[in-house]
Amino acid sequence: MLAYQPPAHAGLDILYEDEYLLIVNKPAGLLSVPGRGAEKQDCLISRVQLTYPSALIVHRLDMATSGILVLALDKDTHRLLSQQFQQRAISKQYVAVVKGQVNPEEGMIDQPMICDWPNRPKQIIDLDQGKPAQTYYKVLEYKAANDTSRVLLKPVTGRTHQLRLHCQYLGHPILGDELYGDSDTRKASPRLLLHASMIGFEHIYNGKQIEICCEIPF
Repeated sequence: MLAYQPPAHAGLDILYEDEYLLIVNKPAGLLSVPGRGAEKQDCLISRVQLTYPSALIVHRLDMATSGILVLALDKDTHRLLSQQFQQRAISKQYVAVVKGQVNPEEGMIDQPMICDWPNRPKQIIDLDQGKPAQTYYKVLEYKAANDTSRVLLKPVTGRTHQLRLHCQYLGHPILGDELYGDSDTRKASPRLLLHASMIGFEHIYNGKQIEICCEIPF
């Protein structure tokens, strides 16, 4: 396994801020929270806490995934936001570039998942013991020149590696996916082409509908 090499800290990319919460754009290659070992302490939350010492992470993105992350600035906000995520009151959208031409161009992947313990952190489809996992998808564009599809992904559930595994299940792994891609897709991009591009939810204190979009870097 390659050594952890997080991108240089060039300052926080803040998408939204108020007295209760913070929404930032996490770069690809950066852990959301610290990993095991001194070499994995540099992460999104540690960088945020340099400026916002009280910040608490509400949810995570895979190290290889870029895009929107929501953080709470106090414990009460953290608890209430966490409840919204647990109750699936948060709408999220991702964009990915996958191998091949996806057909049908729109649908839902409903395949339960479980950790593949001998090969963790990989996950596998398991119809008997897996936890429910659903993802809506829609093709945005197909490029015949390199046989790739740009796909909008809307997870209903939030399982570990859900979007990556569901795309592989469709037969269209995400480019640059070191865990679920084949040799061609792994070589096709130096990074995982998966980005958390939109999040929408009701502000826990004032009821205002918040919808944040984040520019796709690929």
